[in-house]
Amino acid sequence: MKKAFSFLGIAILGGALTLGGYKLLFNDQVVIERTIEKPLQTLQASYNPTLRNTNATEVNTDFTVAAEKTVHAVVHVKNTAVRTQTNPLELFFGNGNGQRKYEQVGTGSGVIISADGYIVTNNHVIDGANDLEITLNNKKKYKAELIGKDAANDLALLKIEADDDLPYIAFANSDNIKIGEWVLAVGNPYNLTSTVTAGIVSAKGRDLEGNRNIESFIQTDAAVNPGNSGGALVNARGELIGINTAISSRTGSFIGYSFAVPSNIAKKIIDDILEYGAVQEAILGININNQGEDIDGVKIESVAEEGGAEKAGLQSGDIITQVNNVKISKYSELRGQLTAKRPGESVNITVNRDGDFITKNVKLSKKDTFVSRAFGIILKDLPKKDLKKYDISKGVKIYKNANKYLDYYGVKEGFIITKINKKEVSNASEATKLLDDASNRNEPVYLEVINLKGERERYAIR
Repeated sequence: MKKAFSFLGIAILGGALTLGGYKLLFNDQVVIERTIEKPLQTLQASYNPTLRNTNATEVNTDFTVAAEKTVHAVVHVKNTAVRTQTNPLELFFGNGNGQRKYEQVGTGSGVIISADGYIVTNNHVIDGANDLEITLNNKKKYKAELIGKDAANDLALLKIEADDDLPYIAFANSDNIKIGEWVLAVGNPYNLTSTVTAGIVSAKGRDLEGNRNIESFIQTDAAVNPGNSGGALVNARGELIGINTAISSRTGSFIGYSFAVPSNIAKKIIDDILEYGAVQEAILGININNQGEDIDGVKIESVAEEGGAEKAGLQSGDIITQVNNVKISKYSELRGQLTAKRPGESVNITVNRDGDFITKNVKLSKKDTFVSRAFGIILKDLPKKDLKKYDISKGVKIYKNANKYLDYYGVKEGFIITKINKKEVSNASEATKLLDDASNRNEPVYLEVINLKGERERYAIR
């Protein structure tokens, strides 16, 4: 027994000496740089690819001109974020708070879209950055400023200041691309700068998650890997038709399918950010329900009162088949067309009404309410008068609390959410995505709100 206590005493003494040595060596704050490549979104597609025999015609597959025109306008994006790490040893045996700072570096791609230095990339490439650095193809480096971002469509706009005009890629009309058309993906996969791969357009209007998702991707078989995020998808003339964003993969690397945000959507979002500071989402003023129905188009379940659809004469039961002469077969294609439009614009909507095809001119209105299905609430953009009333620059209102889940925590209808997990929220669309993403990851949500009395409060939702 005495021998056992002796061994125990020696073990405790050794542990104490080890901890003491650790404390002497590592008492000061240490900053470590960790480099990771920003991964592409990896999504499981909700479809089975089918091979079909087609009549092929000979095409020119010399892409040297397109590559030369684009490779100098695609940049390397370096995202440096400062993270905090908790050290349990120092919590128990040190005199500090047990936290140490370290730098985490992510990399991706971006596309120069103007000679004066505007760059479009993916939001997930720059998300959480404390510092952004752009490296051109000629190895010159610049600090970048974040102008604005749209989490819903995973796009962000950056700006660099250069002494000379920069090479850039012109936008093409993504509605005009055809399935089977040759395309190039240009980016920086695995830190291999200025990489060009070729493929064809495999599909358009791909939603990946089912027919109610907002996404409307261009699908290609051009090889796209981690580091390609935010890079260019161009046609054989070297014109921008998309921003590479996601891959469908079980491994995290390319296995045959990649997806890009169409250029028409990217251009509209960039224009909105520059002009308004936030995305202006246009809606028809309809509710749809294609569940369980095998139809070619999008069926209107109901029309909103005083909305553009009702004013134009669209009715419940109409099946939308075209928008401005562009064929609509499913919801994601309709969303893609509307995402590329602004509130106040008018579109020609062709519907199938009991076998008759009717075209109506509909004036689009602005969407200002978004549903968080995870929390059962409807969030609404704040009008300028409320921003001024509460002396805030950003925030969203809880417009409806459908399932009363937040009531349990004391969060009520009419509360204004200013921050979600310490991030300021600019609009209802962004706030909804932050809430639902956190729920999907089974993470707690920390809300900073202004209550009905105008008082600021904080809540932890688990």
